[in-house]
Amino acid sequence: MNISTILKWISGGLEAFWGIPFIGGVIIISYAWLPLAVMFILHLVTLIFSVYEKKKIHGSILGIITSCIGWIPIVGMIMHIITAVFLLIDAYKSSQITGFEEN
Repeated sequence: MNISTILKWISGGLEAFWGIPFIGGVIIISYAWLPLAVMFILHLVTLIFSVYEKKKIHGSILGIITSCIGWIPIVGMIMHIITAVFLLIDAYKSSQITGFEEN
């Protein structure tokens, strides 16, 4: 499995967690929006690996945008959910194409 696919699974799962109503928002606010900065870096790293491996980049770009506007309460939650869907679908499709070889 490609590194970009693994990073998309991780970032998609985290985005889904941040999109949980009330819980995700409370955790993000309680850590003074630090999770948004961490997610920005994670999406940037995922984008770099996706470009290098010639994989789809739309989920990572959407994640970067989400990290920048995620501090807005309702908009941030909706964007986290949408980003999670894009990243997880892309990771799933990429996993199906390359397979789950352990070589």
